[in-house]
Amino acid sequence: MRLRGKTALVTGAAGGIGSAAALCFAEEGASLILSDIDLDGCETLCREITEHGGNASVVSADLTSEEQIVDLFAAIRKTEGRLDILVNIAGGDLDPFSGADAISGEAIDRNLALNLKSCMLSCREAVKIMQPRQYGRIVNMSSLVYRGADHQFSYAAAKGGIAAFTRSLALSLGQSNITVNALAPALVDVPVFRKALGTERWEALVRECASRYPLKRVATTLDVAKAALFLASDDASFITGQILEISGGARL
Repeated sequence: MRLRGKTALVTGAAGGIGSAAALCFAEEGASLILSDIDLDGCETLCREITEHGGNASVVSADLTSEEQIVDLFAAIRKTEGRLDILVNIAGGDLDPFSGADAISGEAIDRNLALNLKSCMLSCREAVKIMQPRQYGRIVNMSSLVYRGADHQFSYAAAKGGIAAFTRSLALSLGQSNITVNALAPALVDVPVFRKALGTERWEALVRECASRYPLKRVATTLDVAKAALFLASDDASFITGQILEISGGARL
């Protein structure tokens, strides 16, 4: 088991990608801390992990609140005494499909708070636990739109910020044996997208994207989870500051 003896925090654990990552990590022997604003979803996932012989606990937190982020990591320090792996998956586009002439300050603030600020503050608190032990694996969630995307202005800016922050943090923490990398998926088949778009629009989007991707399909949550698992494991101990595109060859 690649993560035996490791303690890992997964944020956004109740979502499609977060739950897939948590299950992969549990299968590889990690002790999981699951965090999300969706407490019921985390509790259900926690039961699934423990019923299959894994070790997991739940700490609810709204990562748009700095106070709750600080409390989350304080709870981890108190109950676990260590943190080996941080997987920052919490996020989402709160202002999709707006035109350039409709960008609002409120939408910018919301998207940056949920995606970029939450990631930066979570990393800050994780580093306080990891540095004294001279070990850590941080995996952040960017997106292929970090390269730019029409009608996703503040979200793309946030994901681009995560890419830059990831590289900066990797430069800073390498001497502490802490690696920092980010995932940049293309379209991923997750329930939240299906629900938001409706079946007809979702299926049309999948067909359109798959036709442009060399592998002719969109990503599954397991595709993203396994990439996170690799970067969090010691198989990737000499990889840091990288933005791993999980895109089926999109934008080659």
